[in-house]
Amino acid sequence: MLFTVLTGLITSSLLVPFGKIIKTKWSILLPFIPVILFLFYLWHVPVVANGTTITQHLSWVPSLGVNFDFRLDGLSLLFALLITGIGTAIFFYGRSYLKGHIYFDRFFGYLLLFMSAMLGVVLANNILTLFVFWELTSISSFFLIGFNNDSKASRNSALTALSITGIGGFFLLAGLVLAGNIADTFIISEMFAQHDKITNHSLYPLVIGLIFIGAFTKSAQFPFHFWLPGAMKAPTPVSAYLHSATMVKAGIYLLARLTPALGNTELWNTTLMVVGGFTMIFAAIHSLFRTDLKGILAYSTVSALGILTFLLGLGTTDALIAMSVFILVHALYKATLFMVTGIIDHQTHTRDVTKLQGLRKVMMPVFIAALLAALSSAGLPLTYGFIGKDLIYEATLNLKENWAIWLTALAVLTNIGLVTAGFRAGITPFTGKLPEGYQDVKMPYRAMWVPPMILAVLGIVFGLFPGVVGDYFNYQTANAIAGTDTDMHLKLWHGFNTVLTLSVATLAAGAALYFAHNPTEEKLLSLARFDVVSSQHIFRQIGRSIEKGAGWYTNTIHNGYLRSYHLKIILFAELLLGYKLWLSGPIQIDYANLTPLSWYEVGIVAILIGALYIIVTTKSRLTSVVSTSVIGYCICLLFVFYSAPDLAMTQFTIDTLTTVLFVLVLYKLPPFINFVRQGILIRDAIVALGFGIIISLIALRVLYEPNTTAISDFYGENAYLLAKGKNVVNVILVDFRGMDTMFETVVLSIAALGVYSLIKLRLKSSEKE
Repeated sequence: MLFTVLTGLITSSLLVPFGKIIKTKWSILLPFIPVILFLFYLWHVPVVANGTTITQHLSWVPSLGVNFDFRLDGLSLLFALLITGIGTAIFFYGRSYLKGHIYFDRFFGYLLLFMSAMLGVVLANNILTLFVFWELTSISSFFLIGFNNDSKASRNSALTALSITGIGGFFLLAGLVLAGNIADTFIISEMFAQHDKITNHSLYPLVIGLIFIGAFTKSAQFPFHFWLPGAMKAPTPVSAYLHSATMVKAGIYLLARLTPALGNTELWNTTLMVVGGFTMIFAAIHSLFRTDLKGILAYSTVSALGILTFLLGLGTTDALIAMSVFILVHALYKATLFMVTGIIDHQTHTRDVTKLQGLRKVMMPVFIAALLAALSSAGLPLTYGFIGKDLIYEATLNLKENWAIWLTALAVLTNIGLVTAGFRAGITPFTGKLPEGYQDVKMPYRAMWVPPMILAVLGIVFGLFPGVVGDYFNYQTANAIAGTDTDMHLKLWHGFNTVLTLSVATLAAGAALYFAHNPTEEKLLSLARFDVVSSQHIFRQIGRSIEKGAGWYTNTIHNGYLRSYHLKIILFAELLLGYKLWLSGPIQIDYANLTPLSWYEVGIVAILIGALYIIVTTKSRLTSVVSTSVIGYCICLLFVFYSAPDLAMTQFTIDTLTTVLFVLVLYKLPPFINFVRQGILIRDAIVALGFGIIISLIALRVLYEPNTTAISDFYGENAYLLAKGKNVVNVILVDFRGMDTMFETVVLSIAALGVYSLIKLRLKSSEKE
């Protein structure tokens, strides 16, 4: 499984040196990467359908509990098939959609990276590994949403999506780490057995609150929903892949995966039910007023994600069965409608539903695919959408609480809106009379309309044989979410009952609303009056306030003056160290144990004080530099006196080199120092004296602290045994603290690159002059 997860990542990195080759006819090889992965997971369907769970463990950072632990059960298998199966359709579709694009290779590099990240999320059995791939989905989706980087709107949409999902990821990491520490394991499957321990812990509300924020931001739940409609600035293959079947369902997957460990509590269920319920009706209403095809599909997607969250919040066996089916239902019809929208945009150069009609006369196969998808989204009998809608109503009606009627009514109203939105996106552009401006519209490449046709037909096939699909795909998915056997068996016909009546009524009401209500720009503008209280406006205002505060902080604290940085750093250190000294109580000095002073020590200190006096009084830059080096050499001699010759040699070298560098720099400066105002000199003197006094007090306190040598003894005993090095200091830097040294090297390398860039820029500027 690790190889399948990393396949896209490895391939995307190869597109950098071989991008020009991919832009040729060899691009036909790209779609076969998800094809092979899809076949690999399809081959495991019979095994997983029998209840077998496949696991894999590879050590990564075992000391931190971070390993490549993967788990293939019903839930992860369904998502893996969606990621690779719909990914296959998107790769074939996108290859034609972006044919001839200057960044063709870059696009598929991002897409392959995203596919790997999503596979890592759904297969990970370690919460920290899951988080790594989770963040990789945000980063790769940022590149995909902002793919048209010459458009300001695309860049803003990408930044918004990354900001919202990135903030959510921050909270998610905190929640996952807390949950892992409470359960005393980072293995997700092992956390299931710790359900009672986690849910009864005092930090349980905080844990699920943090995880909810991460999941809600990724899956566009209210009030974080607005980033998804904004992400429609991305190319249509991105919208069809990320925002219908994969990325936006990552949050749903996370909640479903963690339900056996964290769920089945009143707080968990109520929160999901309320947030999901409000999101689904809110977004369904919004979809009715959109005139852009992508906008309609975006809000209907948010509504569908709300339904999934709502079902998970209900928490009953019926609800989890309905959720497992609706995941597949929504992915099939929504990916189809997105690809159809892309075809319309590609051929007509517009997505305005008020201007599109009659396209069936020039794009009949595309119309058939759109019609089948729209009927499945509406829940017409004999479609897979009909099965999904029936199960939703069955889940709400079978609730024992008094809320059953109200929640069923909420589900019905939401589905009426989704029926209308599906018809608007899948039927309106193709019905009516073909406008004169579209008489020359032609059929797209076959590779563009065949993939949505296949997905649309699958929605019908699965609806005709729901028992087969349920047994092989949905049964174990529901079991994985519930953490127990759900005894699920899907049927094509359940007889005449209340559920059927509600389904027919929903279809009829949705169709009636479709004919009675036509979205217009005027209606959309009337809705825009409420933007001032929208979550997007509120988040934007918060963002502006943060930006304003950051500007003030930067201009005040980071004003670009080195002397100002030094002053603030020293003042902060003084306050921190002084506060620590104050907490530690009075300093007791045992004068009897102090080493007597020798005449040469007194002499060195006298020279040091004399050099210090010269530094603060001289007006010659060269004299002050020489005096500074004298102070350094005096300190070196003190190191020699107190048996630290290696430290003294290092200090001698550094002081000498520093003096030479100072002299070279002073060559370009005036020979004399212009002193600043007297008040500033006094301030600096007070700060310097304060710092010296505090450091002296700390040194006195250290003399009487207990001398624990356990750490130094460990390094001394194990330096040669474990690292085969006789120089203990070198071994500590290279082996025991190798990670610190590595990052220090990275920092120095970055600094060197920065200096090199500035020098190169300066040389180019000189050449131009």
